[in-house]
Amino acid sequence: MARNKLSWLGAFLLLTALLSACGRPSGDGTSWTVRRSGWFPHLWGVTYGNGIFVAVGLNGTILTSRDGVKWTKQVSGTKNHLDDVTYGNGIFVAVGELGTILTSPYGVKWTKRTSEKPLLGVTYGNGTFVAIGPFGTILTSRDGVNWTKQYSGTENLLEGVTYGNGIFVAVGELGTILTSPDGVKWTKRTSEKPLLGVTYGNGTFVAIGPFGTILTSRDGVNWTKQYSGTENLLEGVTYGNGIFVAVGELGTILTSPDGVKWTKRTSEKPLLGVTYGNGIFVAVGDGGTILTSRDGVKWTEQVSGTRFRLGGVTYGNGTFVAVGWDGTILTSRDGVTWTERVSGTKSQLNGVTYGNGIFVAVGYGETILTSP
Repeated sequence: MARNKLSWLGAFLLLTALLSACGRPSGDGTSWTVRRSGWFPHLWGVTYGNGIFVAVGLNGTILTSRDGVKWTKQVSGTKNHLDDVTYGNGIFVAVGELGTILTSPYGVKWTKRTSEKPLLGVTYGNGTFVAIGPFGTILTSRDGVNWTKQYSGTENLLEGVTYGNGIFVAVGELGTILTSPDGVKWTKRTSEKPLLGVTYGNGTFVAIGPFGTILTSRDGVNWTKQYSGTENLLEGVTYGNGIFVAVGELGTILTSPDGVKWTKRTSEKPLLGVTYGNGIFVAVGDGGTILTSRDGVKWTEQVSGTRFRLGGVTYGNGTFVAVGWDGTILTSRDGVTWTERVSGTKSQLNGVTYGNGIFVAVGYGETILTSP
């Protein structure tokens, strides 16, 4: 479900926005402070524009902030859930269930515009807003006020849309990929499986998904299915040191220098996340599994000191930080020697990021942890 994914995405982006707006001392991942997010777990989209952050979510919630620290709840005029928000052409546009479209020039006073179908995502590019949703719904607008329904050529659920390299790309269920240079005329590019992750490196997009699905594209238009050599679910993909690394269930590790030719490397445990830093790849997963590799080819299992599942890993300020169940936080300077830190919570931690001199981990029960 797109909303489940956007729930944590909204939390991450909001935290990242907060960090980029605030001066903080440099974090080392050693000392952590528990913070309660209040509204944050029910936010599904966030953006920045015109000097202001705008976050949207449950029951028509709209929050705004000038500095990312102090947040103000605004009157949206709707109780419908809002799934996404973007900024472009001097206006904010928020979209959500029951075809809700809200617009605002400053993020404070909102005007309601309505479509016939629920909307799950919105982006801006090439002077045009593009909103997407179930049943292949695509709406476009030049000003955010007047919206036109476009022919998508599909009845499939569309869950995400972005703009880059002069093209809009919308993706969704049953492997649907749609592309458009202007948001009006769309071309269907279809894979056979749903897509769960995508990265860019070495001039190539690489998308991954269930059943070992790997697709590559140089331009976002022409996608080629590559032979992965596995039927396992792939859950994460990254690029570093001249190589792509994809990880997934049953300890699957795949590497490729170009996204085309993939080599299978296998661990004994399912892997949930992978990052690159300080010249080394670090992958984490079930049972406290931590694997490291200098070249993406030869992997070494490290002693994590925990049996709890690790669901997220990042690198910043010369330190790797891995997080997981039971409030687990592990840190390492080299990816080899790991130290467990006191998190101050027993909540499941789902992800961690680094920005502006601070680490931020998020998890269940409105949990936000920061270091320092």
